[in-house]
Amino acid sequence: MTFVNFLIGLPVMLLCMIVQVAVSFWCVRYYVHHPTPIGSGQGFLVGTRPLIVATLVMMVGTLVQIMLWGGLFLWLGEFEQAYDAIYHSAVNFTSLGYGDIVMSRERRLLGPLEAVNGVLMLGMSAATLMAIMQNM
Repeated sequence: MTFVNFLIGLPVMLLCMIVQVAVSFWCVRYYVHHPTPIGSGQGFLVGTRPLIVATLVMMVGTLVQIMLWGGLFLWLGEFEQAYDAIYHSAVNFTSLGYGDIVMSRERRLLGPLEAVNGVLMLGMSAATLMAIMQNM
């Protein structure tokens, strides 16, 4: 059953990677096309606008990935309501691990798989934001 869960989760992991790479590239390109050095005399908020926009876009990308995993859980019949599936997915993706909602025994290993995926994708977000900050 472990191998089956991996085969079920792998396409979603790849979709998450595609979303993350697309969002990261967009954020870096946005920064390159909108450079505003902090010491340019235009004010702090104007100077940090590219970083603020990149952070917000990264958050949206993360929410999309959480919803992809939640959609998988709904499709598998693990949850009856989208709210529960997305909540469970968010807890797994961020590796928060409340454990208040648990999937069936046969699909339970998808949780740690999503957590590994989430840690990697959030690490990519942090690396993208750090690259932008280093150039500021």
